[in-house]
Amino acid sequence: MTSPLIRAQQAAAEADEALATLFQTEYAGMVRLAVLLGADDAEDIVAEAFYQLYRRWKKLRGADAAVPYLRSVVCNLTRMRLRHLQVVRKHTTPEAAAPSGSSAEAEALLHDDQRALVAALKELPARQREALVLRHWLGLREAEIAAAMGISAGAVKSHTSRGMAALTRVLEERR
Repeated sequence: MTSPLIRAQQAAAEADEALATLFQTEYAGMVRLAVLLGADDAEDIVAEAFYQLYRRWKKLRGADAAVPYLRSVVCNLTRMRLRHLQVVRKHTTPEAAAPSGSSAEAEALLHDDQRALVAALKELPARQREALVLRHWLGLREAEIAAAMGISAGAVKSHTSRGMAALTRVLEERR
């Protein structure tokens, strides 16, 4: 018979091991997701997402819910960060603005042939960009995208359709 303290310690050790494994397998993919969603500080966003996952580990339905939860947090944090940057840029003078650009790590993750696509994705509205990245890069189904974005499946279809049309226009204009 084990005491409640020992069971709690064993559960904590199992959670730590599961999180470490999840970090090793999912970190790079989550950074790529954040970059494709337009984050200029993707590594920070993913680190924050893993921290939030760690804090909420006991509240997850199961270990299989960790990756969808992580994906949702990355989407939400990226969206919040982009909104914050829009507000900051709106209220700063051009002289005080820092030079815009992606981090070296973010650029290293992209091949030359992907830069045009990422630039075109960055021109899309945030929800359309998120829907397209989750659908075509991660290969998620509409229900999974809806859960990650916090919207209905019908809205996912609308954002995906509009995003594809806009992306096609942007890429054709660049040719």
